[in-house]
Amino acid sequence: MKRYAWRDRIESMDPERDFHDIYRIMVAHEFPWDMNQSLSFALFRTYAVPGIGALLASTGEFTERTQKRYDDTGLILDAVLEHGFSSDSGRRAIRRMNRMHRAYSIPDEEMRYVLCTFVVTPMRWMDAYGWRSFTETERIASANYYRELGRHMNIRDIPATYREFCEVMDAYEAEHFRHDPGARAVADSTLELMTTFPPNNRAPAGLMRRFARALMDDALLEAFDYPRPSRAMRALSRTALRLRGRFVRFLPPRTSPKYARQSANIRSYPDGYDLDRLGTFPPGCPVPELGPQPTAQDTARPHSNAPGSPR
Repeated sequence: MKRYAWRDRIESMDPERDFHDIYRIMVAHEFPWDMNQSLSFALFRTYAVPGIGALLASTGEFTERTQKRYDDTGLILDAVLEHGFSSDSGRRAIRRMNRMHRAYSIPDEEMRYVLCTFVVTPMRWMDAYGWRSFTETERIASANYYRELGRHMNIRDIPATYREFCEVMDAYEAEHFRHDPGARAVADSTLELMTTFPPNNRAPAGLMRRFARALMDDALLEAFDYPRPSRAMRALSRTALRLRGRFVRFLPPRTSPKYARQSANIRSYPDGYDLDRLGTFPPGCPVPELGPQPTAQDTARPHSNAPGSPR
């Protein structure tokens, strides 16, 4: 395969119809490392919203069982990505996720904001550090993938385009980013876990935390009350990632998919796992199951979400 074979394959597809297959190629073939990093960073951003960060801190899951929560989040989302929304595994994963969320009084606007971070943060990460940026087709497909996921999560008023996802995310952060001690504890625990991942674990933990903070924007640093990195540290961190991107550009494309369950960072289940047992079971679980909300697009054009890996 030539280096841009997957990009060319994606450009031959329809992002309105084939968004799941396109997004699966992006995550598992074209940008597996970058998508893992950027999606982890997307979730990290959400802690800076006190309503989200404080809730996560109150459960103790993200401060006392950080590795397991990281693993469970990745594996649940991985099942939908790998097998599709209409597959048995995809339905079970979404059901597990919905039951956890519905056990708490989470405002719909917070759910919508988290969804936005999963569209916008990877796009901006690739623009800054990736071996190439997303194409227009990939941006549209990514937005449509999370629109579909949000529909299955019963999230209302989901942005219609990736540009609207950007606008909603930026406006929400400008209004809601605030310091909260519980959210800071969740952020600290997450950064500490990051220092244990290979190859990060070969460097001093303090240096890796400084490296990570140097990638954060000022609003995020202020919300967590983190010290502002020096210009030299910011330049070092960001230049290192850009150089990595230039190096990856000359590597051959990945011919076999790499999913989250295959990552060395997932360490809680050496003997396998059961989707129905992932996550938390707070008081109130299980709750009545809710189905996806119909949209105007459903009646205009059916989506293709057939399970199975792209070849």
